[in-house]
Amino acid sequence: MHYFFGKNQRRTAFVIVGCIFLLTAGIVGAADGSASVKGERKMAIIETNYGSITVELFADAAPNTVENFLALAEGRKEYTDPKTGENTTGNFYDGLVFHRVIDGFMIQGGCPKGNGTGDPGYRFDDEMDADALGLDKIKAFDANGMPHQWLMLQSQDDFNRQIVAPLLREMGIDSQEELDQRMEEVQEHIASMTLKEAYENMGYHYTSGLDSHPPVKGSLAMANSGPDTNGSQFFINLTDTPWLTGKHTVFGQVVSGMDVVEKIGSVSTDGSNRPLEPVVIKSIRGLE
Repeated sequence: MHYFFGKNQRRTAFVIVGCIFLLTAGIVGAADGSASVKGERKMAIIETNYGSITVELFADAAPNTVENFLALAEGRKEYTDPKTGENTTGNFYDGLVFHRVIDGFMIQGGCPKGNGTGDPGYRFDDEMDADALGLDKIKAFDANGMPHQWLMLQSQDDFNRQIVAPLLREMGIDSQEELDQRMEEVQEHIASMTLKEAYENMGYHYTSGLDSHPPVKGSLAMANSGPDTNGSQFFINLTDTPWLTGKHTVFGQVVSGMDVVEKIGSVSTDGSNRPLEPVVIKSIRGLE
């Protein structure tokens, strides 16, 4: 499993072509949940061999994510040891590394394998409110059919598979003949589509009532390989990353030690963005 982030993309105008065969694809529309969660703010300290980073954890914005992070860190949650395949407990993050560092972008850690492919033996859902993040107000496509710069569509096939096919299923269109008859209606839907709706078509699930935060400089967020694939990996932003809004759960913010984050962000790396010298997470602990 490769954890990735899009940063640059080629913007292309898309048209509706050859979509009916995709109606049987395994893309499932998102169901909107609801929550009304308020929790006290929590703090944690990330000790590294470069210094200490103190973060404020947003328990009101992402309660399950914060609890998972602290429970793994403090040895209160069972996980799978990648070396033995056995379930165990312990201070999960102690001794792991920041395995991916991109200067001017982010630092990423929390992989038990140390290469970005590991997890704690389970995955859990995203915790984001698209409306709180403003995604319900941003159009997915402009008047010329160009995708918004945050919408990572690289090809016509991406557009068909990720945007059009889920929309056709939602509209009950299951034949080329019916698509031809209702093409104007389909085009109107796409023209009015928001980023929230486009992301939901891609499989992202949003929960109303959360005090979600955008990914800005110093944000602590979950790394993932797509919707609802969170585990143990996290990243800290070295800059604002608006294109990740609605795709990664932001569950904290650096309140001191940003100089340490930036020092880590400037270390020498290889062609895979792996530090040449280990950047070690000595421990992560919650603060009372």
